[in-house]
Amino acid sequence: MKTVLLALIFCIALSACVFAADGKDVSYKSGDETVHGILYTPAGKGPFPALIVIHEWWGLNDWVKEQGSKLAGQGYEALAIDLYRGKVADTPDMAHELMRGVPEDRATRDLKAAYDFLATQPDVKKSRIGSIGWCMGGGYALDVALGEPHLAATVINYGHLATDPAELKRINAPILGLFGGQDRGITPDDVKKFQQAMEQLGKKIDVKIYPDAGHAFENPDNKQGYRAEDTADAWRRTVDFLGATLKK
Repeated sequence: MKTVLLALIFCIALSACVFAADGKDVSYKSGDETVHGILYTPAGKGPFPALIVIHEWWGLNDWVKEQGSKLAGQGYEALAIDLYRGKVADTPDMAHELMRGVPEDRATRDLKAAYDFLATQPDVKKSRIGSIGWCMGGGYALDVALGEPHLAATVINYGHLATDPAELKRINAPILGLFGGQDRGITPDDVKKFQQAMEQLGKKIDVKIYPDAGHAFENPDNKQGYRAEDTADAWRRTVDFLGATLKK
């Protein structure tokens, strides 16, 4: 019931409601390993633009699955990936342990494998694949842009950032960044430095800092920090940005 009420709030805020999509479990190779994810396919006939959907430090839980379904409802083939190999945290301590336990090289390989998987799908537009993530996943969404020159768009929701020009020069994808002004981990100063470094390199970037929001303000499970109005605005900006970059 809570999810339904939240969906209605979003629909009213956006003056439109798009039906969500069901997902199916898929598997694909990442190096010598087989990894799993959930693939959400839009209604209608493809090919569709596509998104790598990257979870928070909690893992591939119901909230992230809901985001994948909503994005498919907007017309994107959405692959919600699982960097934790089936594990999902229910406490901050467990989430921290799982996040720290992901080897950097394995995460890089898994992200590349997710991109390659989408690129091989017959109903996906190969030149219109993007990445989106929240919290830990927001940082990984940026990592996809750093590592994949053909990525077409990236949405970073309060994820870790980079400022080294040598790294940022590799980015070709336009970027939308959504951040909280009260975030103590990724501060407004961090965001501004990232934005300035990108702009100095002539990269396409759009940033919104919500002054009264903290970290993870888009997730209603964050009882103390969830901000419904800022979340609705962030979703609107995401929909507009992805429409302009992946549907053109």
